[in-house]
Amino acid sequence: MSESTLSTTNHSRDSAGLRYVYPVVSRRAGGISIGINLNPNNACNWRCLYCQVPNLVRGTAPLIDLPLLEKELSGFLYEIQHGDFMQRVPLEARRVNDIALSGNGEPTSAQEFADVIELIAQHKPADLKLVLITNGSLMQRDNVQQGLRRMAQLNGEVWFKLDRASEAGMSLVNDTKMTMDKVKQNLATALDCCPNTWLQTCWFALDGMAPSQQDEDDYLNFLAALLRSGSKPQGVLLYSLARPSLQQEASRLSVLPPEKLESFACRIRALGVEVRVAD
Repeated sequence: MSESTLSTTNHSRDSAGLRYVYPVVSRRAGGISIGINLNPNNACNWRCLYCQVPNLVRGTAPLIDLPLLEKELSGFLYEIQHGDFMQRVPLEARRVNDIALSGNGEPTSAQEFADVIELIAQHKPADLKLVLITNGSLMQRDNVQQGLRRMAQLNGEVWFKLDRASEAGMSLVNDTKMTMDKVKQNLATALDCCPNTWLQTCWFALDGMAPSQQDEDDYLNFLAALLRSGSKPQGVLLYSLARPSLQQEASRLSVLPPEKLESFACRIRALGVEVRVAD
Protein backbone atom coordinates (compact mmCIF):
# COMPACT_ATOMS: atom_id res chain seq x y z
CA MET A 1 0.00 0.00 0.00
CA SER A 2 1.33 3.47 -0.93
CA GLU A 3 2.66 5.48 2.00
CA SER A 4 1.71 8.94 0.70
CA THR A 5 -0.20 11.21 3.07
CA LEU A 6 -3.84 11.64 2.16
CA SER A 7 -5.62 14.98 2.07
CA THR A 8 -8.80 16.56 0.72
CA THR A 9 -6.91 17.48 -2.47
CA ASN A 10 -5.32 14.05 -3.03
CA HIS A 11 -8.03 11.71 -4.28
CA SER A 12 -5.79 9.34 -6.23
CA ARG A 13 -7.59 6.08 -7.03
CA ASP A 14 -4.16 4.37 -6.87
CA SER A 15 -3.26 5.42 -3.33
CA ALA A 16 -4.11 1.97 -1.92
CA GLY A 17 -2.54 0.02 -4.79
CA LEU A 18 -5.83 -1.76 -5.46
CA ARG A 19 -8.04 -2.01 -8.54
CA TYR A 20 -11.45 -1.16 -7.13
CA VAL A 21 -10.98 0.17 -3.58
CA TYR A 22 -9.34 3.46 -2.61
CA PRO A 23 -9.42 5.82 0.41
CA VAL A 24 -10.47 9.46 0.26
CA VAL A 25 -10.28 12.21 2.85
CA SER A 26 -13.63 13.79 1.99
CA ARG A 27 -14.51 17.35 3.02
CA ARG A 28 -18.19 16.63 2.31
CA ALA A 29 -18.15 13.34 4.21
CA GLY A 30 -16.12 14.79 7.11
CA GLY A 31 -13.60 11.94 7.40
CA ILE A 32 -12.35 8.91 5.52
CA SER A 33 -14.53 7.64 2.71
CA ILE A 34 -13.77 4.16 1.36
CA GLY A 35 -14.20 4.60 -2.36
CA ILE A 36 -15.38 1.87 -4.72
CA ASN A 37 -14.31 2.53 -8.31
CA LEU A 38 -16.38 0.48 -10.76
CA ASN A 39 -14.90 2.38 -13.73
CA PRO A 40 -11.16 1.57 -13.70
CA ASN A 41 -11.26 2.11 -17.48
CA ASN A 42 -11.94 5.87 -16.89
CA ALA A 43 -15.19 5.62 -18.86
CA CYS A 44 -18.29 7.70 -18.22
CA ASN A 45 -21.42 8.55 -20.17
CA TRP A 46 -21.04 12.24 -19.19
CA ARG A 47 -18.03 14.58 -19.41
CA CYS A 48 -18.32 17.21 -16.70
CA LEU A 49 -16.06 20.23 -17.12
CA TYR A 50 -14.68 19.91 -13.59
CA CYS A 51 -13.99 16.15 -13.72
CA GLN A 52 -10.61 15.22 -12.21
CA VAL A 53 -10.40 11.82 -13.95
CA PRO A 54 -7.35 11.60 -16.23
CA ASN A 55 -7.80 10.39 -19.81
CA LEU A 56 -11.58 10.37 -19.42
CA VAL A 57 -13.40 8.58 -22.25
CA ARG A 58 -17.04 8.11 -23.17
CA GLY A 59 -18.28 4.68 -22.30
CA THR A 60 -19.51 2.31 -19.65
CA ALA A 61 -18.02 0.32 -16.78
CA PRO A 62 -16.21 -2.89 -17.75
CA LEU A 63 -17.21 -6.26 -16.38
CA ILE A 64 -16.56 -6.28 -12.63
CA ASP A 65 -14.39 -8.99 -11.06
CA LEU A 66 -16.64 -9.55 -8.05
CA PRO A 67 -14.28 -11.95 -6.21
CA LEU A 68 -11.44 -9.44 -6.53
CA LEU A 69 -13.67 -6.59 -5.34
CA GLU A 70 -14.72 -8.69 -2.34
CA LYS A 71 -11.10 -9.51 -1.50
CA GLU A 72 -10.05 -5.85 -1.77
CA LEU A 73 -12.95 -4.51 0.26
CA SER A 74 -12.71 -7.03 3.08
CA GLY A 75 -8.93 -6.62 3.20
CA PHE A 76 -9.09 -2.84 3.27
CA LEU A 77 -11.74 -2.81 5.99
CA TYR A 78 -9.46 -5.06 8.06
CA GLU A 79 -6.47 -2.76 7.40
CA ILE A 80 -8.38 0.30 8.55
CA GLN A 81 -9.60 -1.41 11.71
CA HIS A 82 -6.45 -3.31 12.67
CA GLY A 83 -3.53 -1.92 10.62
CA ASP A 84 -1.61 1.38 10.61
CA PHE A 85 -3.49 2.98 7.71
CA MET A 86 -4.80 5.88 9.82
CA GLN A 87 -1.24 7.10 10.40
CA ARG A 88 -1.39 8.46 6.84
CA VAL A 89 -4.53 10.47 7.55
CA PRO A 90 -4.66 13.99 9.07
CA LEU A 91 -5.50 13.73 12.76
CA GLU A 92 -8.80 15.61 12.42
CA ALA A 93 -10.04 13.16 9.75
CA ARG A 94 -9.23 9.86 11.48
CA ARG A 95 -12.71 8.45 11.36
CA VAL A 96 -14.33 6.23 8.73
CA ASN A 97 -17.48 7.92 7.53
CA ASP A 98 -18.76 5.77 4.69
CA ILE A 99 -18.29 3.44 1.77
CA ALA A 100 -18.91 5.44 -1.40
CA LEU A 101 -19.50 4.23 -4.94
CA SER A 102 -18.06 6.96 -7.13
CA GLY A 103 -14.74 6.40 -8.87
CA ASN A 104 -13.68 7.24 -12.42
CA GLY A 105 -17.05 7.13 -14.16
CA GLU A 106 -20.75 6.50 -13.65
CA PRO A 107 -20.99 3.57 -11.18
CA THR A 108 -24.53 2.60 -12.14
CA SER A 109 -23.28 1.76 -15.64
CA ALA A 110 -21.82 -1.47 -14.23
CA GLN A 111 -23.93 -4.46 -15.27
CA GLU A 112 -23.23 -5.99 -11.84
CA PHE A 113 -24.38 -2.92 -9.90
CA ALA A 114 -26.99 -4.77 -7.82
CA ASP A 115 -24.50 -7.58 -7.13
CA VAL A 116 -21.95 -5.02 -5.98
CA ILE A 117 -24.42 -3.53 -3.50
CA GLU A 118 -25.17 -7.01 -2.14
CA LEU A 119 -21.45 -7.74 -1.84
CA ILE A 120 -20.92 -4.52 0.11
CA ALA A 121 -23.87 -5.41 2.34
CA GLN A 122 -22.12 -8.66 3.32
CA HIS A 123 -18.97 -6.86 4.52
CA LYS A 124 -20.04 -3.39 5.60
CA PRO A 125 -20.05 -2.75 9.36
CA ALA A 126 -23.65 -2.08 10.41
CA ASP A 127 -22.90 1.48 11.54
CA LEU A 128 -20.99 2.46 8.38
CA LYS A 129 -22.93 4.54 5.88
CA LEU A 130 -23.19 3.51 2.21
CA VAL A 131 -23.28 6.30 -0.39
CA LEU A 132 -23.85 6.22 -4.15
CA ILE A 133 -22.52 9.26 -6.03
CA THR A 134 -24.26 9.26 -9.41
CA ASN A 135 -25.28 11.43 -12.33
CA GLY A 136 -28.66 9.68 -12.13
CA SER A 137 -28.87 9.05 -15.85
CA LEU A 138 -29.44 5.27 -15.70
CA MET A 139 -32.22 5.04 -13.13
CA GLN A 140 -34.51 3.28 -15.62
CA ARG A 141 -32.39 0.10 -15.44
CA ASP A 142 -33.81 -2.77 -13.41
CA ASN A 143 -30.45 -3.67 -11.86
CA VAL A 144 -29.94 -0.07 -10.76
CA GLN A 145 -33.37 0.08 -9.12
CA GLN A 146 -32.74 -3.27 -7.45
CA GLY A 147 -29.45 -1.97 -6.09
CA LEU A 148 -31.03 1.24 -4.82
CA ARG A 149 -33.80 -0.66 -3.02
CA ARG A 150 -31.14 -2.79 -1.32
CA MET A 151 -29.30 0.40 -0.38
CA ALA A 152 -32.48 1.71 1.23
CA GLN A 153 -32.59 -1.43 3.41
CA LEU A 154 -29.02 -0.62 4.49
CA ASN A 155 -29.91 3.01 5.30
CA GLY A 156 -27.96 3.96 2.20
CA GLU A 157 -27.76 7.43 0.71
CA VAL A 158 -27.81 8.61 -2.91
CA TRP A 159 -26.06 11.79 -4.08
CA PHE A 160 -27.79 12.68 -7.35
CA LYS A 161 -25.91 15.14 -9.54
CA LEU A 162 -27.72 18.34 -10.52
CA ASP A 163 -25.17 21.00 -11.45
CA ARG A 164 -27.53 23.03 -13.62
CA ALA A 165 -31.30 22.78 -14.11
CA SER A 166 -31.66 23.68 -17.77
CA GLU A 167 -30.87 21.65 -20.85
CA ALA A 168 -28.44 24.33 -22.06
CA GLY A 169 -26.75 24.42 -18.66
CA MET A 170 -26.40 20.63 -18.47
CA SER A 171 -25.03 20.55 -22.02
CA LEU A 172 -22.42 23.15 -21.08
CA VAL A 173 -21.38 21.82 -17.66
CA ASN A 174 -21.97 18.06 -18.00
CA ASP A 175 -21.72 17.61 -21.80
CA THR A 176 -24.97 15.63 -21.90
CA LYS A 177 -28.16 15.97 -23.94
CA MET A 178 -30.36 14.91 -21.00
CA THR A 179 -33.74 16.67 -20.95
CA MET A 180 -35.04 18.21 -17.73
CA ASP A 181 -38.14 16.01 -17.96
CA LYS A 182 -35.86 12.97 -17.95
CA VAL A 183 -33.85 14.35 -15.01
CA LYS A 184 -37.07 14.85 -13.07
CA GLN A 185 -38.23 11.31 -13.92
CA ASN A 186 -34.86 9.82 -12.92
CA LEU A 187 -34.80 11.75 -9.66
CA ALA A 188 -38.33 10.61 -8.81
CA THR A 189 -37.23 7.01 -9.45
CA ALA A 190 -34.20 7.43 -7.20
CA LEU A 191 -36.36 8.87 -4.43
CA ASP A 192 -38.89 6.08 -4.80
CA CYS A 193 -36.22 3.36 -4.57
CA CYS A 194 -34.03 5.05 -1.96
CA PRO A 195 -35.79 7.93 -0.15
CA ASN A 196 -32.53 9.13 1.38
CA THR A 197 -31.53 10.89 -1.84
CA TRP A 198 -29.72 14.24 -1.92
CA LEU A 199 -28.98 16.55 -4.81
CA GLN A 200 -25.27 17.27 -5.23
CA THR A 201 -24.53 20.53 -7.00
CA CYS A 202 -21.15 21.86 -8.10
CA TRP A 203 -21.37 25.66 -8.39
CA PHE A 204 -18.32 27.34 -9.91
CA ALA A 205 -17.17 30.22 -12.09
CA LEU A 206 -16.63 29.71 -15.82
CA ASP A 207 -14.42 32.21 -17.64
CA GLY A 208 -14.43 34.29 -14.46
CA MET A 209 -18.22 34.52 -14.33
CA ALA A 210 -20.35 32.99 -11.59
CA PRO A 211 -23.54 31.10 -12.51
CA SER A 212 -26.10 33.63 -13.68
CA GLN A 213 -29.32 34.75 -12.05
CA GLN A 214 -31.06 32.65 -14.70
CA ASP A 215 -29.04 29.60 -13.64
CA GLU A 216 -30.19 30.11 -10.06
CA ASP A 217 -33.79 30.71 -11.12
CA ASP A 218 -33.80 27.57 -13.30
CA TYR A 219 -32.55 25.52 -10.36
CA LEU A 220 -35.09 26.96 -7.95
CA ASN A 221 -37.95 26.51 -10.43
CA PHE A 222 -36.93 22.87 -10.97
CA LEU A 223 -36.88 22.26 -7.23
CA ALA A 224 -40.21 24.01 -6.70
CA ALA A 225 -41.86 21.91 -9.43
CA LEU A 226 -40.36 18.78 -7.90
CA LEU A 227 -41.80 19.67 -4.50
CA ARG A 228 -45.22 20.38 -5.99
CA SER A 229 -45.21 16.93 -7.59
CA GLY A 230 -44.68 15.33 -4.17
CA SER A 231 -41.02 14.37 -4.67
CA LYS A 232 -38.75 15.92 -2.07
CA PRO A 233 -35.03 15.18 -1.85
CA GLN A 234 -33.42 15.08 1.58
CA GLY A 235 -31.60 18.27 0.70
CA VAL A 236 -28.86 19.81 -1.43
CA LEU A 237 -25.11 19.25 -1.09
CA LEU A 238 -23.76 22.49 -2.53
CA TYR A 239 -20.05 22.84 -3.17
CA SER A 240 -17.47 24.53 -5.38
CA LEU A 241 -14.27 23.16 -6.90
CA ALA A 242 -11.86 21.31 -4.60
CA ARG A 243 -9.40 19.70 -7.00
CA PRO A 244 -8.04 20.70 -10.41
CA SER A 245 -10.06 19.58 -13.41
CA LEU A 246 -8.19 17.33 -15.82
CA GLN A 247 -10.45 18.24 -18.73
CA GLN A 248 -9.49 20.57 -21.56
CA GLU A 249 -11.56 23.40 -20.04
CA ALA A 250 -9.63 23.34 -16.75
CA SER A 251 -8.09 26.80 -17.18
CA ARG A 252 -11.56 28.33 -17.61
CA LEU A 253 -12.82 27.14 -14.22
CA SER A 254 -12.41 28.83 -10.84
CA VAL A 255 -13.72 28.52 -7.31
CA LEU A 256 -16.59 30.69 -6.13
CA PRO A 257 -16.15 32.66 -2.90
CA PRO A 258 -18.05 31.26 0.10
CA GLU A 259 -20.47 34.20 0.16
CA LYS A 260 -21.65 33.32 -3.36
CA LEU A 261 -22.40 29.77 -2.32
CA GLU A 262 -24.15 30.89 0.84
CA SER A 263 -26.29 33.40 -1.04
CA PHE A 264 -27.53 30.68 -3.39
CA ALA A 265 -27.99 28.30 -0.45
CA CYS A 266 -30.27 30.84 1.25
CA ARG A 267 -32.50 30.97 -1.81
CA ILE A 268 -32.78 27.15 -1.81
CA ARG A 269 -33.53 27.05 1.91
CA ALA A 270 -36.37 29.51 1.34
CA LEU A 271 -38.15 26.66 -0.49
CA GLY A 272 -37.98 24.57 2.67
CA VAL A 273 -35.10 22.41 1.46
CA GLU A 274 -32.05 21.72 3.63
CA VAL A 275 -28.69 22.80 2.18
CA ARG A 276 -25.22 21.73 3.28
CA VAL A 277 -22.48 23.97 1.92
CA ALA A 278 -18.86 22.91 1.41
CA ASP A 279 -16.74 25.69 -0.07
